[in-house]
Amino acid sequence: MEGVGTPTDDDPGGRCAYQGAPGAFSHEACLDLRPWDEAVAYDSFEGAITALKNGEVGCALIPVENTTVGRIEPAASLVEAAGLNIVSEVWRPIRLALMATAGATLRTVKTAESHPIALRQCPGSLAALGLTPVEAFDTAGAARAVAEAGDLTRAAVAPTRAAEVYELSILRNDIQDSEDNRTRFVLLSANPG
Repeated sequence: MEGVGTPTDDDPGGRCAYQGAPGAFSHEACLDLRPWDEAVAYDSFEGAITALKNGEVGCALIPVENTTVGRIEPAASLVEAAGLNIVSEVWRPIRLALMATAGATLRTVKTAESHPIALRQCPGSLAALGLTPVEAFDTAGAARAVAEAGDLTRAAVAPTRAAEVYELSILRNDIQDSEDNRTRFVLLSANPG
């Protein structure tokens, strides 16, 4: 995609930090936009940015804005305060899926777990399905927790890739309330781009 750069002879790729668990939107963005890099997970935006500052990774891909909810905090403020270089940016479509363990159905699930930002992108859909939103640290982290629990009353809101990673069944695709649901990711580097 345009805006994310490609490796050159002096930039063969390396390690790209992101916030979340494998299967998260940021992980998906790293895999799709920087396939030559190893995607490295951090529990927090601050952890990913600190890893870049400490030289543990060569770059970090951080979401800072969403068309549905606006600024993504605390990520946007952390990026502004970090003093790192934004070398590129890209808007990516965000499609949310409702997923649960095998055997769960829309009749059995009662809760939908996800990152607070993701939950703010689908309140109408969750209400229409009669589901109670439950905040988690990450979209894919919620999928992992639902998979580990094996509870037919729990579902997660996450990218479809998370369903593959954690072997969950997708109960409904495209539950985001806006068809034009996109997130702007910035690629950070400690060196001038």
